[in-house]
Amino acid sequence: MSAKDEILKLNNFLCFAVYSANHAFNRVYKPMLDQLGLTYPQYLVMLVLWRADGQTVGQIGERILLETNTLTPLLKRMETAGLVRRTRDAQDERQVRIHLTEKGRALHEQAQRIPKEMGICLKREAETVDKLTGDLIALRDDLLANVKR
Repeated sequence: MSAKDEILKLNNFLCFAVYSANHAFNRVYKPMLDQLGLTYPQYLVMLVLWRADGQTVGQIGERILLETNTLTPLLKRMETAGLVRRTRDAQDERQVRIHLTEKGRALHEQAQRIPKEMGICLKREAETVDKLTGDLIALRDDLLANVKR
């Protein structure tokens, strides 16, 4: 293979490594989240709400990097499943706040096992995972800084 061909070798691309790792994460998470009745994006919403209930759709979207038009149907499905309820903000009716239901709060305890199970699957020391996570967050932030809005 020539140097010219080597530059376009799939495994040389950081973006493909991240993309394919994401697929691997999804495959590992799926059976764990199926037990909770959640998809991965729904799990992210729950993580945000377990930390601070009653956030606006916009606040949740900022935190998990989803646009409102993507997040709204997801939240509607979660409301239908009885995990959250959507209410208009009393001070600003343009804002919709998302609140956990009892069912949504109850999932918090069941979800406690997931990070430990993922840790086992990763087969890495906690310090290594923490460093990798920090590096990926910095990479993401650098990339997003170059996105034209």
